[in-house]
Amino acid sequence: MDWMRQIDAYCERTDPAFWAEPVNALTNAAFLLAAAVMWPRVRGLPLARALCVVLGLIGIGSFLFHSIATTWAAMADVLPILGFILLYLYVAHREFWGLGRWSALGLTAAFFPYAAATAPLFGLVPGLGSSAGYAPVALLIGLHALFLRRRAPATARGLALGAGLLAVSITFRSLDDPICAALPLGTHFMWHILNAVMLGWMIEVYRRHARRSAPL
Repeated sequence: MDWMRQIDAYCERTDPAFWAEPVNALTNAAFLLAAAVMWPRVRGLPLARALCVVLGLIGIGSFLFHSIATTWAAMADVLPILGFILLYLYVAHREFWGLGRWSALGLTAAFFPYAAATAPLFGLVPGLGSSAGYAPVALLIGLHALFLRRRAPATARGLALGAGLLAVSITFRSLDDPICAALPLGTHFMWHILNAVMLGWMIEVYRRHARRSAPL
């Protein structure tokens, strides 16, 4: 693998320069802001604090990708996102469903075959393109919301809102290339902004669930 290979994947980028995607790069500050806002709110919740750290790493990794735009920077972008997904799934299985550690870990690991099976199906949806890899996450959040609606209705509503935000975010990500000729800036920057809001909200959903579940 050529780790230094340049990648031109988004409408805003027109050359290999560091600042070829200024809006895409700078809107990653939204992830850092979301992490900073949530950090003091989740005092006493170690897993939520860990989610805040990973949320900040998403912003840093995405900034690197939208500035340096190489293969290694792409990995720095993708891996924290995967880390957040896996950590949140573990949190959901432990806290929302009350599972033991090993059961929660096993179901978290099941994300890999689930994504491998569903991403190609979403790839058949016209216009979804490379965003097909993220669509299974929105579906999974929605499924958790559906099945939690009686066990934890407030948490289910929060998850449903998160799934909706992610669906809108994926839509903006998918539109970046098709409307590039009409909008040279592209729409990928909205993926950053909405995702930052969505991920911060998902941490808030966990915080509220933990507060409701705490003994009086």
